[in-house]
Amino acid sequence: MPERHVDRVIVLPGLWMPAVSMAWFAARLRALGFDARTLGYRSIVDGARYAIEEIGEALQAGPAHLVGHSLGGVIALEALRGHPALPAGRVVCIGSPLCGSAAARVLRGRRLTGAYLGRAGPLLERGCAQWPHAVEVGMIAGTRPRGLGGLVARFDEPHDGTVAVRETRAPGLADHLLLPASHTGLMFSADAVAQTARFLREGAFDHAGAASAAV
Repeated sequence: MPERHVDRVIVLPGLWMPAVSMAWFAARLRALGFDARTLGYRSIVDGARYAIEEIGEALQAGPAHLVGHSLGGVIALEALRGHPALPAGRVVCIGSPLCGSAAARVLRGRRLTGAYLGRAGPLLERGCAQWPHAVEVGMIAGTRPRGLGGLVARFDEPHDGTVAVRETRAPGLADHLLLPASHTGLMFSADAVAQTARFLREGAFDHAGAASAAV
């Protein structure tokens, strides 16, 4: 169980996205009392390697929560899986395909699009559904089907336009929450920020509040 006084938060963007893409999200977390900063990485050229090293260095400087959108959430858990002694607090994954991405598998299987995912492709395909038992992980998944990923994967189930809800339901999650937002929309959702802050503080989402906000 993470210490209640932990307020440092490392925020990771998803595939193809620079650190600034999560600047708004981090700023909203700071407004809610967290010491949040973004961590960028070259997802195509370096894959997860550089980000995992940076997460390790950041956590060695002191405990911190981790928040990752899409690939960022997968990388956060991959870092903790490989280095279970790192002093991480809670983790919130936002639209992260922890059970593997069907869209990634389709893109990597096609000759013309196989290089689009770069070195991040294998990790997106397999996901990261295991992590140290002591780490509490919450998942926020979107249900608004807007995005090109849905056309690639041709989902016949609830999805956010890029990731299917089923791909976010990894065993061992402390909590799982659905929000009416697209994959990109989750990055700029005030509800996603508020729910992230709630989980980081309490280890659970406000399901009643999410339901009323969706009405």
